[in-house]
Amino acid sequence: MPSLENLRKQAKLVLRWHRDRYYPVAAQIRATLPRYQHMTDPEVLALSFKLSDAQELVARQHGFESWEALKIGLPTMAKHTSLMTSKAIILTAEPELFVTNIKASLDFFTQKLGFALAFTYGEPPFYAQVKRDGARLNLKCVDSAVINPELRDREELLSAAMTVASADQIKQLYLEFQSANVTFFQTLKKQPWGAKNFIIKDPDGNLLLFAGPAE
Repeated sequence: MPSLENLRKQAKLVLRWHRDRYYPVAAQIRATLPRYQHMTDPEVLALSFKLSDAQELVARQHGFESWEALKIGLPTMAKHTSLMTSKAIILTAEPELFVTNIKASLDFFTQKLGFALAFTYGEPPFYAQVKRDGARLNLKCVDSAVINPELRDREELLSAAMTVASADQIKQLYLEFQSANVTFFQTLKKQPWGAKNFIIKDPDGNLLLFAGPAE
């Protein structure tokens, strides 16, 4: 169980990240504080964010409704968990795709796959993020292919896997991408383990799997 002093330092770090417009902290804020959950990353980072907000975020991450509740409950909680190891909480996962042309990749994801631009970094940009609903993909510019294309195709080495909630939605998504003339590595298929999925290729050959229930 972390000490109150360490938690204070965590809150100050979150506050500094927000002031520095460090984009990954926006995901933490949105996932933890209900009043931010419908905002985009730029909107979260543009709003005023105080130390009290950062302390509330840290408190909620440790199971308390407020910083005051954390200060009251932490000593008691520490007694019950003195023999236990503190476990970190993973808030989200963001696959990283290696691409050779950031602009071409952004055009593909936003114009073909219905993603929105979350942010770009660098001048000219060499790093970017796109998002659609709960899915977020980071794009990193490289000079040449990182994975041998023949090996990737032969072994079906996926760069990212995304899921939808129902059989109707996976079919709808497949038809949406089909109408956008994307390149399918595997068309919509029912798998033996009870899922329906398909795989597409981005402009750099990265394999992206989309899956949902079969029924």
